[in-house]
Amino acid sequence: VNYVLFETASGYALFERLQSEEIGAKLEEVQATVLDLVKFGKMMKLKSFAPFKNAADALENANDVSEAVVNPSLKAFLEVNLPKPGKKNKVELGVAEKNLAGAIKAECGYDCSSGEMVQELVRGIRLWADKLLSQLKEGDLERAQLGLGHSYSRAKVKFNVNRSDNMIIQAIALLDQLDKDVNTFAMRVREWYSWHFPELVRIVNDNYQYAKLAKLIRNKSNLSEEQLESIAEVLDGDDATAKQILDAARASMGTDISDVDMINIENFADRVISLAEYRKKLHEYLITKMHYVAPNLSALIGEQVGARLISHAGSLTNLSKYPASTVQILGAEKALFRALKTKGNTPKYGLIYHSSFIGRAGTKNKGRISRFLANKCTIASRIDCFTDKPSSKFGEALKQQVEDRLNFYDTGAAPTKNSDAMKAVIDALGDGDESDEDMAEAKPSKKRSADEADESPKKKSKKTKKADAEKPEKKEKKMPPKVDPNEVKIITLRATGGEVGASSALAPKIGPLGLSPKKVGEDIAKGTADWKGLRVTVQLTIQNRQAQVSVVPSASSLVIKALKEPPRDRKKEKNVKHSGNITIDDVIEIARIMRYKSLARELKGTVKEILGTAFSVGCTVDGQNPKDVGDAIDAGEVEIPEN
Repeated sequence: VNYVLFETASGYALFERLQSEEIGAKLEEVQATVLDLVKFGKMMKLKSFAPFKNAADALENANDVSEAVVNPSLKAFLEVNLPKPGKKNKVELGVAEKNLAGAIKAECGYDCSSGEMVQELVRGIRLWADKLLSQLKEGDLERAQLGLGHSYSRAKVKFNVNRSDNMIIQAIALLDQLDKDVNTFAMRVREWYSWHFPELVRIVNDNYQYAKLAKLIRNKSNLSEEQLESIAEVLDGDDATAKQILDAARASMGTDISDVDMINIENFADRVISLAEYRKKLHEYLITKMHYVAPNLSALIGEQVGARLISHAGSLTNLSKYPASTVQILGAEKALFRALKTKGNTPKYGLIYHSSFIGRAGTKNKGRISRFLANKCTIASRIDCFTDKPSSKFGEALKQQVEDRLNFYDTGAAPTKNSDAMKAVIDALGDGDESDEDMAEAKPSKKRSADEADESPKKKSKKTKKADAEKPEKKEKKMPPKVDPNEVKIITLRATGGEVGASSALAPKIGPLGLSPKKVGEDIAKGTADWKGLRVTVQLTIQNRQAQVSVVPSASSLVIKALKEPPRDRKKEKNVKHSGNITIDDVIEIARIMRYKSLARELKGTVKEILGTAFSVGCTVDGQNPKDVGDAIDAGEVEIPEN
């Protein structure tokens, strides 16, 4: 690297590298050089510095650098200060941003690098920038960075200012917080005012009404029949409850409260009332916003549940990109990962559980209806996200489909098909006429033309009859792929001895060669009958569409076969353990069979490898631990023949 480009908030700087030793060869020396200004100043020299004209120019260049675009000012700066690349002058420019390096190479023709060496040099330049950039005064670089940082961030945030789903996310978060706060504060009002009028708690359950009554009644001893009308108005016209409150106040066992305490209770009740009223207004705002942004999702699952789905996904666009399986468990991530960790049952639903459909379904059908509802939520969110003309018609149709599905679970009545429901909505919106005209102008498909021709009573000509007679012959003449009769192909695969494998597993390897997977599976089962129940490697030698089966045994399969244990069903019995016993002669015989695969120079080494396999299988050799037998071979207590 001859030169290094350094982008600052004040302008572009080009540094020339004076020393030629490779940075990055010894990391400790490099770090020491970077941290020492004197040494680093001898290594790097400022070639040129081009300041930005103004803040707008700085922001434009910063955006171009972040998007890997070569700004005209950067291109002119490099062309003026860098020598033209040629055979004699090899110019290699170091650039911190990898994408920008590629853009400079494509635009200007300079060789660019952004490896570890360049990153170390840029790190040193950034560390001593205020010293190396002599044209800048102290503090200029920091002020430029602060101003450009604010401008760049403001420009990025502007992209999301008008996104209405952001308002929904904030509104539902605030609504949840208000629910908690109102509930907490109302309980505090109840506890506080109950010292004076404890009977009111049992009569009035609603927190909002209780706070208004506490503010209205104040001192229970002053309560009279003249206030019955006001109390009934707070209770939505319930005269009986108002009369009950008056009677309870006259016979109340509560203690007396001073005026100062009552003022504090009244002020706090005012706060609770104002919070509850603001919560109602916020809920109305959320409903209006959801009907504007996601009308179909609102019509299907409700405004609050739909808003929570959008909030959890991050945006309506993100929600529309999720598959139905993700939407189904959205909000139940902790339960999902806990189930995956403990290998338990995964959750059936997340946030959509708060929908009324899940509660109305039977216990056995909750999982089924949650899958169906998640599917419809995905469709509704995609329509809301990508449609040009928002309408709730699709959401209402999807909701009716969910209702029909619930009815189907209860009564067995066949629900409406999704295609029919969507077509009915399109026709209702007035788009169906245009699509019908387009379909009428379009040419019918070959299959449809053939069906219409079969239904027509017209007589067929001789040519047509001849063609029809030849059609079935053409179908029968489907030949397998051409195969060279002298070509030999060898295929290796794993199989369970004595069992016919699934045709679907053999088809990808056997089908292209013109063989029947079913027949080959039967041949493999016959050829591996002696290895019943064991997983073995099978070699198929295929020539002229004929397959010969041969078993390529492994050391473990030979050891298990020597144990002569009855075959076991591996599908039903997991982690099969072998606790039998084999002789040292069996081990030597197996070692001779596996000699061609062994890396040992002598048969004794191969025998020790087989003893290791026997140990992993779990069996014993001559009643001893295979490791002890191996130690005896090393000590010369057990003799092993040379071949």
